[in-house]
Amino acid sequence: MKTTIHTSGKRKQAIARATIRPGKGQVTVNNVAIDVFSPELYRLRIKEPLLLAGSIREQVDVTVKMRGGGMASQADAARLAIARGIIKFTQDEKLEDRYMKYDRTLLVADVRRKESAKPNRHGQARAKRQKSYR
Repeated sequence: MKTTIHTSGKRKQAIARATIRPGKGQVTVNNVAIDVFSPELYRLRIKEPLLLAGSIREQVDVTVKMRGGGMASQADAARLAIARGIIKFTQDEKLEDRYMKYDRTLLVADVRRKESAKPNRHGQARAKRQKSYR
């Protein structure tokens, strides 16, 4: 096990940076304890890699900083960063397999991005003016 691990995760415009270090199981997200973080749906989503890790979660302290994007994208970016960090910290292949079987997006980033707007399209990426031939 290494001393301190820094990892990052991205989802759409959201970026999360996680720091994993030996500790007592404290988890903070944007300088707020995970148990106080709201909304609850996103708190549970961020906790998923910790719950799957089992006893390892009591051995590490996790600090996550998120910015950009929306709440859902930030939560997905955070869980990606946490899962990658725990795998790097423990170097446990069984845990990596458990993450992949549960949800592949815990370890592999979703590379889809917003399509850029095109000129003369009223701001949308693909919306076109309707044609009438009659």
